[in-house]
Amino acid sequence: MPSVKRIRWAQLRVGLMAIVAMTILAVLIFLMTGQKALFVREAIIYTYMDDSAALATGAPVRLNGILIGNVSRVELSGSLEPNRIVRVTMSVPRQRLNDIPVDSVAAISAENVLGTKYINIKMGTSPQRIRPGGELRSLDVREFEEVVQASYNVIASLNSILKRVDAVVSQIELGRGTIGKFLVDEELYRRVLATVNEAQKAVAQLSTGRGTLGRLLYDEQLHDRLNASLARLDAILEDVQQGQGTAGKLVRDPSLYHDARAAIAEVRRTIEELNAGRGTAGKLLTDDALYRRLDNLVARADDLMARLSTGQGTVGQFLVNPQLYESLNGMTGELRGLIKDIRAEPKKYLRIKLSLF
Repeated sequence: MPSVKRIRWAQLRVGLMAIVAMTILAVLIFLMTGQKALFVREAIIYTYMDDSAALATGAPVRLNGILIGNVSRVELSGSLEPNRIVRVTMSVPRQRLNDIPVDSVAAISAENVLGTKYINIKMGTSPQRIRPGGELRSLDVREFEEVVQASYNVIASLNSILKRVDAVVSQIELGRGTIGKFLVDEELYRRVLATVNEAQKAVAQLSTGRGTLGRLLYDEQLHDRLNASLARLDAILEDVQQGQGTAGKLVRDPSLYHDARAAIAEVRRTIEELNAGRGTAGKLLTDDALYRRLDNLVARADDLMARLSTGQGTVGQFLVNPQLYESLNGMTGELRGLIKDIRAEPKKYLRIKLSLF
């Protein structure tokens, strides 16, 4: 049976091994998940802002985008001065202070619109470096908030567009609308297929020279006729360009152009004189007295036609009275008979008496 001393020594060794294992495990966890290096001296620097913009403790601190530390504390400074209401305490390795000029500027940034916010230090140009406990100037957080707000608006607009696209796709999947019917309607598919088959048949007929279009494509005589017609048209255009014929003179003769321009000028002057009331035609267009006379004349003519249509006056009776028409017709017949008798026996009606006193 082992002695008590050996048992205690074994328990001590097990305890020491457990402590060493837990220490190693803690160091590994720290190295794998932590942002600080082990056995590195840290320095504290500060920056002040109007608003923290939801910056959290432990957020990364970057120098021109390169990770150099983290945020150890975000708190109210107790000051009411502009841009000094919130104090951000940053922990960085001491050797990194040599990379941060005193005129560097700290600002809140984000990996993306919905990502984690961090402090990004823009490196300045001063030869002096910041010391532990020093302060960096900060940018106005309101600019960052405006950018984030604008990004949210863009995302909201994109979300609305995606919803509308999803609704349209849903309608298409259900076979609604023209595109939906085109995708799911078998009858429309068969019609399109039949149309394609008819088009293939038409192309086959064209390729064999059948029909009007086929002959137009393959008939050499028709090609020769078209070529001859084009040649004649080209000759006519050549004559026109050379100033030959009536059309050529119309195109090339400058005197005809001047005559046409003079005629247009005369027409313009005539129109101006008409608008000014000059001449007979101008007075007809602009003279109110002449207009009233013409209107009175038209009214009197209308009244006369009304009387004639109602049978008033001799001419009116002649137009509407059938008895007068029959009397005139009978008189005309008797006159024709009298003229006929005179021609047949003129001596009967033409007697000359000579008497001597």
